[in-house]
Amino acid sequence: MNHSVELNNVAVEVDETLYNEDLAPVKKEKRDWNWINYTTVWMGMVHNIVAYETAGSLLSLGMSVWQALATVVVANVVLILAMWLNSTAGAKYGLPFPVLIRAAFGLRGAHIPVLIRAFVAIFWFAVQTYAGCKAVGAVLGLLIPGWNSLEAYSFIGFHLNDAISFALFWVLHVYVVSHGMKRVKFFELWAGPLVIVLGLALVIWAIYTAKGLGPLFSEPSKLTSSEFWGIFFLSVTGLVGIWSTLVLNIPDFTRYARSQRDQVLGQAIGLPGTAIIFALMSIIITSGTIIAFGKPIWDPVELLKQFNNPIVLILGAFSLLVATLSVNVAANVVSPAYDLINLMPKKLNFVKASVISMVVAVFFAPWLWFDNAGTIFNAFGTIGGTLGPVAGIMIADFYLVRKREYDIKSFYTRSGAYNYKNGWNPQGYMAFALGLIASFIGLIIPALHSLYTYSWFLGVVVGFISYALLMRPVAPATSQTMAPSLTEAGEI
Repeated sequence: MNHSVELNNVAVEVDETLYNEDLAPVKKEKRDWNWINYTTVWMGMVHNIVAYETAGSLLSLGMSVWQALATVVVANVVLILAMWLNSTAGAKYGLPFPVLIRAAFGLRGAHIPVLIRAFVAIFWFAVQTYAGCKAVGAVLGLLIPGWNSLEAYSFIGFHLNDAISFALFWVLHVYVVSHGMKRVKFFELWAGPLVIVLGLALVIWAIYTAKGLGPLFSEPSKLTSSEFWGIFFLSVTGLVGIWSTLVLNIPDFTRYARSQRDQVLGQAIGLPGTAIIFALMSIIITSGTIIAFGKPIWDPVELLKQFNNPIVLILGAFSLLVATLSVNVAANVVSPAYDLINLMPKKLNFVKASVISMVVAVFFAPWLWFDNAGTIFNAFGTIGGTLGPVAGIMIADFYLVRKREYDIKSFYTRSGAYNYKNGWNPQGYMAFALGLIASFIGLIIPALHSLYTYSWFLGVVVGFISYALLMRPVAPATSQTMAPSLTEAGEI
């Protein structure tokens, strides 16, 4: 069923199955996120337990401090370049990822990559919530006598005390998202910086324990040259895999940008800047645990327990809880919420879709497999390999096929250019298939196993090139009357 709405001051007949207020272009007067908002959003996302553990675990794989830091720097440079490329369309048109991707895959075909993206985000929500519940449980163990004795009771490997902590932390997420993106924006404004305080305190402890930075940075690598390069590329792919989901749905945030300059500058400071600093803090602290305790402790909750100080544990656990809540809301609730709204725009809004995604996340049961560094990096690599082709296709579609001009009307009507063949774009799916083959050929053919360490990169490159070539005969659909001017859209 169609009805008339106003898009960029033009009355347009839209299909109700493709449109609602959450999927509509954000009006210019409501695009009020400045560079500080984007900086703090990224600070809130990168300052989390999983990112801390991932950076720290590089040392447990045998790397030196310098090798681990170089790995993190390379991964973050790659990420910010990909983020910038895919964030421009969101800031220009005020549109979220589930709408923008319709141009490449078709109005119906877009549902599959959107569902994959939602699936991955929900998976990540489960992982981060389980990591955060450990901080909740540590505090409750201090405050409630007999709390730890609840470990004697379990169901499918989930101890009762952990289950209660998980449930409490889950409810906190519901509270934060209950008032939509405005509350998310407010929460992220202060949550990210708070975590830096805890990190700096632990860095000071590590330097004091080691009697200076020298011993921390002089700890030699345990890897040969060939071993290092093998682990280096696998680790870079894994670190990129952590944020490969955000490469796709970064338009969900940049659609609120006051200008292109705000989102570019804010992300530049927030992603590579604070991410590298936070990773360096993690690496220094983990290196300090080797000197203090004779082994690397890359779980921050376990590290806090080593101090045997209730005040340190409570304050530290609170900071970790806020950090995990921050990244979970921004990275793993916002995106699947929009993805689910895209499937049922007539029935869902942001809050309902957010709660549904959080309920589904429980069924991933992260408590059964989380505490394994090798499993985590393999999961990251698989995630990156799956989403890499989609990122490459979106970038090629916007910059090469559409020449940075979308026809907004076609996103919301089945008579528009993005309907292709009954809502499916065969070229988009051929490019996606080729990208997936490139990403996972190392798992399919044993002789090419080494290629799997580059899964995300292969997926992006093959998806980008194959889509651009396959779409060459297809005339790009643009509409200058429906597209906002560059000045109105806040171009640099």
